[in-house]
Amino acid sequence: MTRRRSRAGLMTAVCLFGAGGLPAAHAALTENLVTGVVAMSLGNAVTADPPGIESIHFNPAGLTRLKGEQHTHSFFAASIRTSASFHQPDDFDIGGFKQDPINGTHTGEERQRLYIPGIGLLGARLPAAVAGGPGFSFNKPDSPFTYGTATYVTQAMSVTRTDPNDPGNFDGKVTHIQRMVLASPAVGYKVSDTLSVGVAVPLAHAAFVLNTDMRMPNTLIGITGQLQNGWCPKDGGNLLDTLGPGLCSGGEEGRLNPFKRAANMKIDMTAPVDPTINLGILWEPKDWFALGVVYQSGSKTRYSGRYEFKTDPMIRRFVEGLYSSLMGPIIAATLGMPQSVPEVQSGNMSATIPFPAHMQVGFKFKPTKRVQFNVDANYTDWGSWDAMTLKFDQSIKLLEVARMFGINDSTQLRLPRGYKSVLHWGFGLQTQVTDKLLLRFGYEPRKSSIPADKLDLVAPLPDTKLYSMGFNYKINADTDINVTASYMKGDYNVPAGSSCNMNCTNFFNIVYNPYAGLDVAGGIRVRYLGFSLTKRF
Repeated sequence: MTRRRSRAGLMTAVCLFGAGGLPAAHAALTENLVTGVVAMSLGNAVTADPPGIESIHFNPAGLTRLKGEQHTHSFFAASIRTSASFHQPDDFDIGGFKQDPINGTHTGEERQRLYIPGIGLLGARLPAAVAGGPGFSFNKPDSPFTYGTATYVTQAMSVTRTDPNDPGNFDGKVTHIQRMVLASPAVGYKVSDTLSVGVAVPLAHAAFVLNTDMRMPNTLIGITGQLQNGWCPKDGGNLLDTLGPGLCSGGEEGRLNPFKRAANMKIDMTAPVDPTINLGILWEPKDWFALGVVYQSGSKTRYSGRYEFKTDPMIRRFVEGLYSSLMGPIIAATLGMPQSVPEVQSGNMSATIPFPAHMQVGFKFKPTKRVQFNVDANYTDWGSWDAMTLKFDQSIKLLEVARMFGINDSTQLRLPRGYKSVLHWGFGLQTQVTDKLLLRFGYEPRKSSIPADKLDLVAPLPDTKLYSMGFNYKINADTDINVTASYMKGDYNVPAGSSCNMNCTNFFNIVYNPYAGLDVAGGIRVRYLGFSLTKRF
């Protein structure tokens, strides 16, 4: 009884320390959202109590606790729903245009899609993404080594908007970020009765797909459009303009409007095999206490694929009009504009997008035989996502038009991100109800690694809270199942001009602020259901 009281007292002290000493730090983006069925049920707080074959990812040292031969098959379904509404403040003005047509609107229905390695992004739009993968481990009797491998998802974000008039289409009609580990050879080594170490080498397939309409609500574009409206007759040309800048020579189609669609951009890139390494330590000095540490290396993932730019008539006709006048070519050449912009421009592209390193430290406390509490601290180097630079195999004519806004090299497109490195906590509780039934509960407050001035609809991830619950049921001595359900939610409010990835009105912030001057508010909801079956031989 005294020993139990001391354990309970230690656990209480640690809980109070963890709750009272949480730093005001930034936290997770997409990591560990659909990685493990058991881990999800415990708020991903499993480093000190690695769950079965999921140890390969969360702490490969935990493989030493698996005896004989084991097969695990996991399946999950996850739905992601984002929302955004748009409102223009009273002083709204983009170069003289004072009424944005998407004012008062909101985004609509969304669906998920799957990216199959070797095939690509499937056309089917599903209410939830469904996937799964096997895992295997093997340990000879009395051997300190345990070997294993598994297939699982370490990073996932999938949104496809179904309404062609959805205002969210200007910041991602289709956004799909996926990192799937196809194989992960791993080994755990039992150093002593209380200490184990492990290493795994995940071999991942990474995919990045973005399809977005583009508009450019910029002050200069607005001023030019209003000048055209006052200078150019609607029923014909203007002789003075023909001898001058050529603002009217593009006709009605060539009149600039900061709120009209200017183009569409499609990107489809993959990194077929991108290895990283997981290193883990597990120390279990007592039945009621354990400490786990895992380091998951990052990588500078090298993507390659295809791009396509479709430029709408507004930009094409405007450029043609400039070059059909007397003074227009001089003005256009001074600004670095191309002589023409093709309707479609496509080719090959590449990008280096960092996969951030991750470190996790966890504790397990078991004050009684039937109750266990886990707490983990997570750190992820999302600060490596300062910007994404997309490199094309030729000069993009649409980008040449934007040279006046600071795009000096039209063979590449730099998309600022400005994310922060992250630290957050996870908490798990499990209780043995009967000899066959184990209940689990998890809570993970995930403070956003995206600062408020960098939030956008491509990654609409504010501070979120993940709630989860699940159970383990032993069918017999050699077979058991795990089931988990979880729910993550978060909301944001970005006042006009406060995020230079979305709604800045700065003169040179043309790439990319599709909702310049608008207040944007919304949120994200993620629902997850996972199932795994483990068989021992």
